[in-house]
Amino acid sequence: MTTAPALLAISHGTSSPAGQAAVSALVDAVAQRLPDITVRLGHVDVQQPDVAASLDAIPEGVPVVIVPLLLSAGYHVRVDLIEQTAGRDGVVIASALGPDPRLVDALAARLRPLAPAADDALVLAVAGSSDDRANDDCRATAAMLGARLGREVAVGFLAAADPRLDAAVHAAAATPGRVIVADYLLAPGYFHDLAVRMAGGAPVAPPLLGDDEPPASLVDLVIDRYHDVAG
Repeated sequence: MTTAPALLAISHGTSSPAGQAAVSALVDAVAQRLPDITVRLGHVDVQQPDVAASLDAIPEGVPVVIVPLLLSAGYHVRVDLIEQTAGRDGVVIASALGPDPRLVDALAARLRPLAPAADDALVLAVAGSSDDRANDDCRATAAMLGARLGREVAVGFLAAADPRLDAAVHAAAATPGRVIVADYLLAPGYFHDLAVRMAGGAPVAPPLLGDDEPPASLVDLVIDRYHDVAG
């Protein structure tokens, strides 16, 4: 009988208790959907257990699919996870979560309570990466969100790339309506707090995960990333 691979969800990690709880709730929801599969949570930075400790906690001989809980394929996916799993047999790394229409669904749902009007400008706040392929993933998500909402969506980076969010918000303020910031971050934490500060008083939607129930579409997305490589 073939052993089903374990699902090791690897988040970026955060020192924010609210962010930690939100990510844990997502992984708990995934585990409830996959009762016959070992599901664990680890972190590539900031928190413990790290990748090595998370792999060590999975029984020997059980293959592992790592699902990065990251919205784009930047340095952590292309370098860190590969380096931190080197030499370990039976480990496969799935794709990052984004870009994906289900993330756009979640972004649109987070924006809905802010009731964007037709003349409001939208800016997508993204963390930013030293790997511009990850930034392109985020630009693609902004284009998908714009197509979904029937309006242009600008991009503002919180670090590592330009335009920075404060500059993007300033440029968007030339429109007659409000500027509203969509928060393309997985959970509360440092970058969400930075987005609020850089928005300069413009309303900022919550991150994709919060203290409410994780969106079913995001649970589906994590499970699909697992099955994409687990077979």
